[in-house]
Amino acid sequence: MTSRLVCVRCQLPRSRIIGNWLDGLEDEVGASRHFGVRYDKAFKQMSSSEATTKNIRVRVQAQYDPSRSSPQQSQWFFLYTVNITNEGHDTVRLMSRHWVITDGMGKVEEVQGPGVVGKQPVLAPGETFEYTSGCPLTTPFGSMHGTYQMIHQGGEQFDIEIAPFTLTEPYSVVN
Repeated sequence: MTSRLVCVRCQLPRSRIIGNWLDGLEDEVGASRHFGVRYDKAFKQMSSSEATTKNIRVRVQAQYDPSRSSPQQSQWFFLYTVNITNEGHDTVRLMSRHWVITDGMGKVEEVQGPGVVGKQPVLAPGETFEYTSGCPLTTPFGSMHGTYQMIHQGGEQFDIEIAPFTLTEPYSVVN
């Protein structure tokens, strides 16, 4: 018996559904039809992204958290771990964050605030700061991207990119 990655409603391959959605084609594909998406249980890869701006590298790994999710009630929860590394020669401080979160229906939510997880970390050259946070969605997939607002030791402010990454629930089986 072979498992396939397909939408249980329209039988489109998972890669086509997600790919079209990520390309901004959710209206043409009819993303609302795809809430019955099921995935092969072997498909447990984490989503990741990486970007470097002004010698500050931001790596993100996201994964589905089934213990905090309730798909029957349209509640999916995702964890993401961020590593911020100062690859430059100057000390910097993370001052604030700006996240853009898009769910599977194309609904966009923006989150802004001081620091991350209650901190405004200072990173000397070569240092890395890591934190884990979470994101609830009402759809089984979505995406996140954003920026951190940083300041150099000398007072210059600048933004660094958080490259887009996907949030995907990977645990149901289709036979």
